[in-house]
Amino acid sequence: MSLHNERMKLLEELQEKIGYRFCNINLLNRALTHSSYANEHKKLKIKYNERLEFLGDSVLGLVVSDYIFEKYPKFPEGELTKLRAVIVCETSLSTVAKKLNLGIYLLLGKGEEATGGRERISILADALEALIGSIYLDGGLKEARKFVLNVLKNIIEDAVEGKILIDYKTQLQEIIQKNNKSSVCYNVMNEYGPDHNKIFQVKVSLNNRVLGEGIGRSKKDAEQCAAKNALIRLGVLDGN
Repeated sequence: MSLHNERMKLLEELQEKIGYRFCNINLLNRALTHSSYANEHKKLKIKYNERLEFLGDSVLGLVVSDYIFEKYPKFPEGELTKLRAVIVCETSLSTVAKKLNLGIYLLLGKGEEATGGRERISILADALEALIGSIYLDGGLKEARKFVLNVLKNIIEDAVEGKILIDYKTQLQEIIQKNNKSSVCYNVMNEYGPDHNKIFQVKVSLNNRVLGEGIGRSKKDAEQCAAKNALIRLGVLDGN
C-alpha cells in the first residue's frame, strides 16, 4: 500500500515524537486506521487496527506486569493486580494518547470524525494499544517495552502514589457504548440520615435493567460505587 506524501509527513512527525522509526511504515499506518475508515473504503480492503490492538493489549500487560513485579518486590499479588489495572485502564491509556496528540494521526470514517472520534477515550486508548502492537511486530519486545515504559512513566508513578482515581462511571459508559447505543441511567433509590450527614443509595440501569447499586455520602460517590459494582457484575473488574 502506497501512502500519500501528506500522510507520510504525518507519520514521520509521529515517529519523531515517539522516538521509534519503523522498518515497515505500513504497520504504523494500520495502527492508526480505525474500522470506520476501512468500512467507508471497503473496495480498497484496507487493514485496520483491531488485531493490532488485541496484540498490543497483551504486550502492554506483560511489560507493565514485569516492570512492577521487579520494581516493587514488597507488593503482594493483590496490590500488583490493582496497580496494573489502574495503569492499563482506558482512562490512563487515553491520557497518554492525548499527550502524544494521537488523535490527529488517526484515519477515521466521516461519521466517526463528525461525532468527535478523535477525542473519544475508547478510540484513543485502542489506538495506543494498536501502536504498541505495531512496534512489537516491527522491532520486537525490547523496543515495545522501551516505548511503553517511556510513555507510561508518569502514569506508573502516579498510580503507585495513589494519585490516580478510577472513574468507574466513564469506564462503564465506554464499555456499554461499545455494544449498545443507549446510555446508562443513575437514580437515587433512598436517602438516609440527617441533612448534614446523609447516605445516598443509587442504582445504575440500562434500558430498565439494573446493572448495579451503590451507597455513598454524596450522590456522586454513590454513583461511582454503583458503576463499580456494575463493572464487577459484568466481569470487567475483580470483586476483591
